[in-house]
Amino acid sequence: MPARVIGAGVAGLCAAYALAKRGVDVEIVEREPGPGLGCSRFAGGMIAPWCELESAEPLVATLGEEALDFWSREIGVATVAGSLVVAPWRERAEIFDFARRTRQFETLDGEGIAALEPELSRRFEAGLFFPKEAHLDPRAAMSALAKRLTRMPNVVFRFAQDGAEPAPVADWSVDCRGFAARDALPGLRGVKGEMLILRSEEISFSRPVRMLHPRRPVYVVPRGEGLFMVGATMIENEERARVTARSVVELVNSAFAIHPAFAEAEIVETGSDLRPAFADNLPRLLKRDRTLYINGLYRHGFLLAPALARRAAEVVLNDELFPEVMDADSNQRTTAGRPRHDVANAAAGTGV
Repeated sequence: MPARVIGAGVAGLCAAYALAKRGVDVEIVEREPGPGLGCSRFAGGMIAPWCELESAEPLVATLGEEALDFWSREIGVATVAGSLVVAPWRERAEIFDFARRTRQFETLDGEGIAALEPELSRRFEAGLFFPKEAHLDPRAAMSALAKRLTRMPNVVFRFAQDGAEPAPVADWSVDCRGFAARDALPGLRGVKGEMLILRSEEISFSRPVRMLHPRRPVYVVPRGEGLFMVGATMIENEERARVTARSVVELVNSAFAIHPAFAEAEIVETGSDLRPAFADNLPRLLKRDRTLYINGLYRHGFLLAPALARRAAEVVLNDELFPEVMDADSNQRTTAGRPRHDVANAAAGTGV
């Protein structure tokens, strides 16, 4: 059974991998000259399902747990060192709110924080540690996954091609174009995210550090060799490429609040792109005849892509229905996505 995967971001590569492992002949079509050059390139790379419960539905955490084993063991690109969550003393109530919404954590005092991250000694007095979570470098992860696909004899890449129309030789098309698929999914919106990559030889973190703040929350993810990804803004507009001076100032100020040495760090890169999202910020598998759309991953691309890819392969090969991410009438068109309570009910019915 031949299948065409449209888009070589994290969703497309994971979908292609899931299909190819099951013996499907896969053609991957990408409009960019190589894999991973779209929105996935600017991701934070935190595989943090339990931290995400602070603002996401339980479904996100449940699906996201599958990503831990996929990225750390199967692909071998994630570091399982946990996630550290802190807050300035004046905002310490944020820690209690975060703890109330999340799970799978340990409560830390100042000494506990310093034991995990010596660079933060005497900087924070309370925090949470999520020991089972992981992080990765998105660009290295996509490169590793693309190389693995290249070595599979039943996979072919086609770069610098649009691929919006299904190929007549493919039994199935799996559309993973993200925001570019809005022509077929009118309820899709773009949420702008901006990030920085800083270089500092004065700081060394072993894991992502999230600082809670009611107006300017921030996370810092170590990338090795003195590099740190600082992110990320969430702006409800569809301005894809422009990084604003306001956002740069806010991100740098927030990083400075975590550690003063960030004030002298080199700005290596700024980046911005649109995260594809439906009204409830939950992912979808949408089947239209012989086309299956994987979309709406919002800011959880690396967290959700492995679980959605596995389900997509089951839809293609076995006509399975996954009510937690699909409508019962999977060919029915929708312009705004299911209401939040419908998705929650579907998740409850599958043990989420």
